[in-house]
Amino acid sequence: MVAGAALVIRGVDAVFLRLPAAIVRAILVVMLVVMPSALLVGSGNDATQVVVLVAIFAALFTLVEYCAASPSLVEFRDAPPFNRMRFSALFAMVFCLAMIFRGYDNPSHLTVLFETTGAAIGKAIDFPYSPVRLMVQMMPAGSDPALLDRMRDAAGLSYLIGLFSIVWFIMLLRLHRWPRRGGAFNVWINLPTFDLTAGGDVVMRLQRDGRINILLGVLLPFLAPAVVKLVAVFAAPINLDNPHTLIWTVAAWAFLPASILMRGVALTRVADMIQMQRDKLRDRATAAALAGY
Repeated sequence: MVAGAALVIRGVDAVFLRLPAAIVRAILVVMLVVMPSALLVGSGNDATQVVVLVAIFAALFTLVEYCAASPSLVEFRDAPPFNRMRFSALFAMVFCLAMIFRGYDNPSHLTVLFETTGAAIGKAIDFPYSPVRLMVQMMPAGSDPALLDRMRDAAGLSYLIGLFSIVWFIMLLRLHRWPRRGGAFNVWINLPTFDLTAGGDVVMRLQRDGRINILLGVLLPFLAPAVVKLVAVFAAPINLDNPHTLIWTVAAWAFLPASILMRGVALTRVADMIQMQRDKLRDRATAAALAGY
């Protein structure tokens, strides 16, 4: 009874220790959600109400996930800076795109800098069969040339940010031996959606899931415009004339493949780490058996 009460008290203390960091993360999520509406002029009352509701839901979800003893959906919670890098990439995408579109209605020296950078990157990446070219070709026929230029600039800048986040994560993984930085890696907490008891070898399943995620992350920027184009043919097309819709569409198009690819690299790394631990245990057992003779 005393031991059970001590465990409960220890769990409550752990929750309160995680609470300040969870509150900071929730505030950052709210800033991300409301950023386009705050930076762009002319946001309607209905759109503002929807944004506020989404921000509240996202903040509550973040607060619960980072305060709980074990998360239900957020992966690699205790293996920083994986989620920080993903959030930073999405935050940078949304901020850059919002600044670009802010410059069309309320120009300034800062918005001109973002517009010029986005235009240069968009033109450099806009070559035949590139993801940026496919995003531009996804637009309905007869679209305003200015809207096509905005799509190209936004897609190019967002895609470059996604590529940079992937390269930075791989460099961090190699240089700092992520995710084990002096402590144990808890698979149950960091991979809540991965069922360890589903059957089969854990290493093989992690390697398979990692390869699938890497392949999907590479192909998704090319497949997503085609899927949107098919949806526009057989159903109602997405109205990308609205800057808010364009910002979140392009950000999702660039962020999701980068996030999935980083997840695949992380799963492969965890599989390698488990296999290395198995090899060490096997070598120790072999050495102990030989010493007994």
